[in-house]
Amino acid sequence: MNQVAAGVTQLQIQRFVNVYFVETGTPGEWVLVDTGLPGSEKDIIATADKLFYPGTHPEAIILTHGHMDHSGSAQALAEHWKVPVLAHPLEMPFLTARAVYPPADPTVQGGGSLAFVARFFPPQSFQLSDFVQPLPGNDTDPPFLPDWQWIHVPGHAPGQIALFREKDRTLIGADAFATANHESVPQLLLQVPKISVAGAPFNYNWQQVKESVQKLAALQPQAVGCGHGPVIKGAEAAAGLQRLADEFPMPTSGRYVQDPARLDENGVAYLPPAPSDPIRTKLAIAGVGLGALVGTALLIKKQQKKKQNEYPKKYPDPERIYRTGEKPFVHGREVVVPGKYGR
Repeated sequence: MNQVAAGVTQLQIQRFVNVYFVETGTPGEWVLVDTGLPGSEKDIIATADKLFYPGTHPEAIILTHGHMDHSGSAQALAEHWKVPVLAHPLEMPFLTARAVYPPADPTVQGGGSLAFVARFFPPQSFQLSDFVQPLPGNDTDPPFLPDWQWIHVPGHAPGQIALFREKDRTLIGADAFATANHESVPQLLLQVPKISVAGAPFNYNWQQVKESVQKLAALQPQAVGCGHGPVIKGAEAAAGLQRLADEFPMPTSGRYVQDPARLDENGVAYLPPAPSDPIRTKLAIAGVGLGALVGTALLIKKQQKKKQNEYPKKYPDPERIYRTGEKPFVHGREVVVPGKYGR
């Protein structure tokens, strides 16, 4: 745990993802900001019990956006604590299984090691309809946090928000930027402090990302915590963010650099064509060779089970959803897309 400012505690989960316990100003009352990866609920509950008292629960859960590393444990925590989950209205399609976020862009210039691993991330969508509620679109005061305001900072996610407390200039920046070098997984895991661009392969509109950074830099924060990276305090918080705004490293190539995706209240309205990915091509060729060997081995078996059409794919394909207009639905706790799978 790390103290960001008075009444604001950061919990690092697996040295990669941060969640925040934010006190409301009333003794014993607090709000959880973000929920980390799936399976993080036990660590979060244990930390809450230690910070406050055994059996405590927040007034609400606020999601800065709906990506898996920020909302992955939202359902488990909402069920455990019986509290609402709040998010920007533009995140609703992705948090209620009506849409899937744009695919990651592993070809973006400057994506670093995160771009490589982004090739293996599943498409992201969640079914939180029983818990999630939209933040009031005409009111930037988040419920239960009277000293705070939420700020719309799109580009990484359509309804991404940051939280700012003006009285001591404390900023929870979500993934509008990062406080460690997000292009280097080792530096991120080592928590080397550096204000930098966050989540380059997942940024669907780079102009919006730049404008969001500039908007937050203008606040001149004195204490900063983001979705990824250590807490940064003092003059370096404002100075580092201002440097990023002034010298924003706009990529020169990538799927969404010149032709951004367009998102609206229904989800993805437009996706630019997927670029050629030489690494993916090489992996596919290697996979074909391995598949041939496996296929030969399977043919030797005398009895082969018939493929089961009734079991849908675990993850929907965002390219297919956009192309065909098919909508995700829920099978158990998995978000799937209509159609016969398994053939």
